[in-house]
Amino acid sequence: MWKLLFIALAALLMSPAALAAAGPLDLTTSTVGIVAIIIFTAAYILVMGEERLHMRKSKPVLVAAGLIWIMIGWVYVDQGFPGVAEDAFRHNLLEFAELMLFLLVAMTYINALEERRLFDALRSWMVKKGFTYRQLFWLSGFLAFFISPIADNLTTALLMCAVVMKVADGDKKFIGMSCVSIVVAANAGGAFSPFGDITTLMVWQAGIVKFHEFFVLFIPSLLNYLLPALIMNFFIENKKPQAVYEEVELKRGALRITGLFLLTIATAVACHMFLHLPPVLGMMMGLGYLQFFGYFLRMTLPGSLARKRAMAERAGDMERLKRLGGVVPFDVFSRVQRAEWDTLLFFYGIVMCVGGLGFLGYLHLLSDTLYNEWSPTYANIALGLMSAVIDNIPVMFAVLSMQPDMSHGQWLLITLTAGTGGSLLSIGSAAGVALMGQARGYYTFASHLKWAPAIAVGFFVSIVVHIWLNDHLFHIFN
Repeated sequence: MWKLLFIALAALLMSPAALAAAGPLDLTTSTVGIVAIIIFTAAYILVMGEERLHMRKSKPVLVAAGLIWIMIGWVYVDQGFPGVAEDAFRHNLLEFAELMLFLLVAMTYINALEERRLFDALRSWMVKKGFTYRQLFWLSGFLAFFISPIADNLTTALLMCAVVMKVADGDKKFIGMSCVSIVVAANAGGAFSPFGDITTLMVWQAGIVKFHEFFVLFIPSLLNYLLPALIMNFFIENKKPQAVYEEVELKRGALRITGLFLLTIATAVACHMFLHLPPVLGMMMGLGYLQFFGYFLRMTLPGSLARKRAMAERAGDMERLKRLGGVVPFDVFSRVQRAEWDTLLFFYGIVMCVGGLGFLGYLHLLSDTLYNEWSPTYANIALGLMSAVIDNIPVMFAVLSMQPDMSHGQWLLITLTAGTGGSLLSIGSAAGVALMGQARGYYTFASHLKWAPAIAVGFFVSIVVHIWLNDHLFHIFN
């Protein structure tokens, strides 16, 4: 407390410019700082209880962020320097805005592809093939691993879970095990791509790791998924489920929208790599691609329907004629509305909460403890384990805010551990939390915890393999 009074007295004698140059006050031992920690902890307890409380996770962190910054603003206004807190808030808000717009475009494309029935077609194909349980277990896992680098781990996990639940309808044990494998695979696949998870996106947009450099994590990420899956494979009955076949016809433009999504990603990468502009510029430009294509689909819809009706009438296909009667024009903004707004608002709350705690001085304190008193390797592993309880978004944002002096290999290590550490518990990642809701009664906290030792094997082996394979990167500093 005496330390706080001394700092406050010194601040009164300083000019606003001098205070801004000196940086924010250290309020870690103040009443405001302690109350802020209590508020953030209480909010996060409510987030962790989302499944039981049936309360969206964005609510508590939005309120917590507001309270923390109100207290910060009150302290700085009281000291006569409101501009310092205002600048800090705007800095955090800009970081969130770039990431939010990036994610919004990606979610819009995924929702557009879902509306065009691309994912339904994939599910129908898997059902028709009549795979055995073991084949389905491995196929759903590998698809989750390879789709998540493009479509993000949350969307991929929901898609694969829907497939498994449709094919193995009612088999509680198999659905539970498959969901565990899907969560691990989706998180592992997202760790070696800037688009696979919010944490990797944050690191890429911060300019710390270049786009192509994430791919050195491919083998460690693959082992992170494969080893637990191999262990779980021995506990799966090799029988064939009773499948319900479903005919799915892709809507017009599905494949072209897929191509536009890939073009959008290429535009974002090119803006960042060659022009040193934020990737969000390329993504927002890609949203323009989709809007122009949506306009084309609307303008050409009457002619397309007329041709399809004529073909259906000649073939006597009354079922197809009925389906054509219910076709509605493609609307880009209806796809924007279907974005996962709870996730985006939760992201805002977390970024602003952690930013506020950092401004109070807690991230500097944490950085000193972890990265000065411990080795970076142990610190990064500890933070990865922490992400099993605390979502990896605040963990990664905290590390980026600390900006510890680490080698390139260490930055990739924290990317790997934060991205995959959440797989240890069902509440540790967005994919796990989402599947607990989608597969309620089949996939639970307890059913995931049962396989935590096997998942931990993959987690630690992937770390060892990364350190061994990419040893040269641990001697390169940014």
